[in-house]
Amino acid sequence: MGSGTEGTPVAAGVPSTQFTWEEVQRHCGREDKWIVIGRKVYDISQFCKRHPGGMRVIGHYAGQDATDPFNAFHIDKKLVQKYMNTLLIGELAADQPCFEPDKNKSAVEDFRELRAVVEHMGLMKPNRVFFFGMLFHILLVDVAAWLIMWYFGTTLLPFLTTTVLLCTVQAQAGWLQHDFGHLSVFSKSKWNHLAHKFVIGFLKGAPACWWNHLHFQHHAKPNCYRKDPDISMHPLLFALGKTLSVELGEQKKKYMPYNHQHKYFFLLGPPALLPLYFQWYIFYFTVKRKQWVDLAWMITYYIRIAFTYIPFLGVKWFLIMFFLIRFLESNWFVWVTQMNHIPMEIDRDKNKDWLTMQLAATCNVDQSLFNDWFTGHLNFQIEHHLFPTMPRHNYEKAAPLVKSLCAKHGVQYLSKPLLTAFADIVYSLRESGELWLDAYLHK
Repeated sequence: MGSGTEGTPVAAGVPSTQFTWEEVQRHCGREDKWIVIGRKVYDISQFCKRHPGGMRVIGHYAGQDATDPFNAFHIDKKLVQKYMNTLLIGELAADQPCFEPDKNKSAVEDFRELRAVVEHMGLMKPNRVFFFGMLFHILLVDVAAWLIMWYFGTTLLPFLTTTVLLCTVQAQAGWLQHDFGHLSVFSKSKWNHLAHKFVIGFLKGAPACWWNHLHFQHHAKPNCYRKDPDISMHPLLFALGKTLSVELGEQKKKYMPYNHQHKYFFLLGPPALLPLYFQWYIFYFTVKRKQWVDLAWMITYYIRIAFTYIPFLGVKWFLIMFFLIRFLESNWFVWVTQMNHIPMEIDRDKNKDWLTMQLAATCNVDQSLFNDWFTGHLNFQIEHHLFPTMPRHNYEKAAPLVKSLCAKHGVQYLSKPLLTAFADIVYSLRESGELWLDAYLHK
């Protein structure tokens, strides 16, 4: 047992209560959550509801060492630690390791050393000219779309050209808001947050709060069932991952004909996600959570695009164009975001070390200028997941260091051609569907 009263905050300068990992791991319930950061033990049971990054993302580490995700997500750690002092209840006992005993000690220590090297090399520092260039090219394409319709009229060819250009604006703004959302551009969080609201709200018509809620969970526990919202379509729509698909079959559960999911993915996945689901859910989410500032930013987008194109097209054809843009953007978004994760390991949280967990759930796509632009540098998904606040223009510089570390520890570092990565989504869905069917019929 610990050497003091559990749950009692520790004043600065006072010898702290000491805990074993066994004690910490017991505090992982819905209303009782402890985490460890840098050997310090924090009771986040109440704080998680006020956590700026969302209740779930921090709660996913209840009973676990959260040192690496803490370092990964926060750019001003000293400021954050000031607020953490009131949550401090003790520290790990002297005979306890810095992280759970069942984790790979050398992998954890080597990754933390790699992070120090990356920071020393300046790879966490942004080139703001790059990001302003990204913003400028988005605005330039946006203006070009309007000019084409203004000059050439609303016949079929200029209509479709404008639609494709506006889809490009939406996709590229999606990658740029991702940069601001990850605090990758400015040294102060508040400036990143403000820019994030502008890009995702004014340029895209979506709420920053919704993106933060979903995306940080995905990064904290990628491909972990019930912790990563990106795989929440299991099991209602798709059977994902070998282990979970077999388990679903053994339980004789059939919400969909999963053995055909690699076919209906082309209907329910890329074409439908944005226009039939996200487009409506974002308003529900924002109003339910009373995020009125985000709602105001969103409305500016819809007012802007309506006043820009209704005079040319009228209401009917404007709505047709709008949903055609969302349809095209949805295909772009889904193929790019799923190619790095769906073919990889999908399972329940095994509480692996940061390096092993991220590499098991993530793969890269080969570097090229087109791939960099088309994916918003998410072809370097491995580096992005290991260092979420790293500016994307530095991923390629960090990649050789990450490859070397993976080789040292026998961790697979997988990179593919773009089209192969797309095809692997379909192949993995077919494989997991077949595994489900075999277990459903014969086990």
